[in-house]
Amino acid sequence: MLEDDRIRRTPISEEDWCLGDRHAPVTLLEYGDFECPHCAAARPVLEGLVDENSEAIRLIFRHFPVTTVHPLALTAAEAAEAAGAQGKFWGMHDLLFEHQPRFDIDHLRRLAHAIHLQLGQFDREMNAHVHLPEVKRDFRRGVEDGVNGTPTIFINRLRYDGPREHDAIVAAIALQAAGAGGLAG
Repeated sequence: MLEDDRIRRTPISEEDWCLGDRHAPVTLLEYGDFECPHCAAARPVLEGLVDENSEAIRLIFRHFPVTTVHPLALTAAEAAEAAGAQGKFWGMHDLLFEHQPRFDIDHLRRLAHAIHLQLGQFDREMNAHVHLPEVKRDFRRGVEDGVNGTPTIFINRLRYDGPREHDAIVAAIALQAAGAGGLAG
């Protein structure tokens, strides 16, 4: 792809949730919805790629709750952010996908307890919707990046619409690296 095809409207920053080396040369950017079964299916593939080579591949996760189809996705995203405020974003991220779509507040509290969050803080933040602005910011960035469904994945800022399978994504990364004369984030 040409350099002009890269999406550059919403830069990745230190505020983004990152799994792997923050300075890895390959960036997988996922816009996801915790109530989406396709996102749940993509999770182990994307995290597996990072686990295989965390110095070369990083995963950035941004919220894109499609509330017209998944009415509980927004609350789940807020729960993930509340967990992130206590340093446990990825733990909640994984539990939410494993337990979808059971996102009533009692179940979310059980998940928060399972990852050892301070429940008082979690409850206060959920009741006051403290993290709703962060979720909405991610959603707006997704719209700016042309996201219209989940999961939407970008490899080094180029949209990837191929199969959400390990070998297909590895091949796309290799093809992109060969076309770019090397890996660039």
